[in-house]
Amino acid sequence: MTLSLGHVVFGLDPLYLGGVGLDEVFITLLKVVVAFGLLLMSVMLMIWFERKLISDMQNRIGPSLAGPFGVFQTLADGIKLFFKEDLIPERSDRLVFKLAPYLSLVPAFLVFAVVPVGGDFNGGDGRVTIFGHDTFLQVADPPVGILFVLAMSSLAVYGVMLAGWSSGSKYPLLASVRASAQMVSYEAALGLSLVAVLLKSGSLSTNQIVSEQSVWNWNLWVTWLVPMVVFLIAATAELNRPPFDLVEAEQELVGGFHTEYSSLRFALFFLAEFMNTITMSAIIVTLFLGGPNGPDFTTVGWLSGVLWFFIKLMLFLFIFVWFRATLPRIRYDQLMDLGWKLLIPVSLGWLMLLACYDIAGDRGWNRAAVVVVTLVVMAGLAGLLVLALRAAKQKPKDAHDDTSYERKATWVT
Repeated sequence: MTLSLGHVVFGLDPLYLGGVGLDEVFITLLKVVVAFGLLLMSVMLMIWFERKLISDMQNRIGPSLAGPFGVFQTLADGIKLFFKEDLIPERSDRLVFKLAPYLSLVPAFLVFAVVPVGGDFNGGDGRVTIFGHDTFLQVADPPVGILFVLAMSSLAVYGVMLAGWSSGSKYPLLASVRASAQMVSYEAALGLSLVAVLLKSGSLSTNQIVSEQSVWNWNLWVTWLVPMVVFLIAATAELNRPPFDLVEAEQELVGGFHTEYSSLRFALFFLAEFMNTITMSAIIVTLFLGGPNGPDFTTVGWLSGVLWFFIKLMLFLFIFVWFRATLPRIRYDQLMDLGWKLLIPVSLGWLMLLACYDIAGDRGWNRAAVVVVTLVVMAGLAGLLVLALRAAKQKPKDAHDDTSYERKATWVT
């Protein structure tokens, strides 16, 4: 089969198999406008949802005056920020200072473009018909969709980093340094947990990953739960959400990386934070919960998929808000220890276990025996890691004691 230029550029969407004409351009623009319009509206409702849910958990009222149940409170806050005075610090790098909020916002938009939000995956590949053309209910389906997600999530740190550096103030700079260290650290754990999904799905396309999970064959239990837990924790740290919001530690850094921002630019950072929460929740649903997969209870197959996707998305949005309402902020050394000393070894070991299990099945070995041997090896390696960490903690303490003893002896002499 000869692939057209549009199919190569825009991805695996069947819309472009016959070339790119006016109909294809119109449908693509329609999907872009609908997807991003719904995403912006979802952000507004997400902020309201988080305020209301936290107020219920903490026995407060929450937004109640602007609109029914306070649903327009976010819109009122946005209008207020839009008309506030825009401030630019005297010692800032003006160009980078103005550009940084957009570098945080744009990756969140682009990640959502590869998420399949609907379609009939019960025995099909999720195709729907729009104006007589077969297409997917996602803006694009590139062959390397998951790599695109990782690339965009990595770019998001530049917005935070450049915002702190360009402000010309030490507190935003410290917050941006924290952000870069935190996001790089947890990117490794997030990527390793993602490899477990790719190992089972055999594809980098988000649509293919969802198709492989049809008929309740979700990666949640295919990968034995652990990769999803690691991915969820790492994603929380990537998003700078509580309890990992060290870059916005008000008691230490005033307001964090956005201390010097006001008006619309501050609103863009606020918008990017909640938009990233929605897009990352959508990615988790796509990777581990089958995306739009679920029983068809409507006469229109793709509509049922949209409803299932929304229900699963709300589940993870609730979990993120639950974290924020209940967990206290951890120390920075605890943050680094969790990423480097726990999540990365666990995700790497679990990936080895899944790989050994699949190899045993391919070669006809006893899978139970292979799993037991692999678990024993993992337990031994975990023990060695614990011993190494204990030794690393003891050496600085002994050195400190020796130094203190020498100083006391010198002072006495």
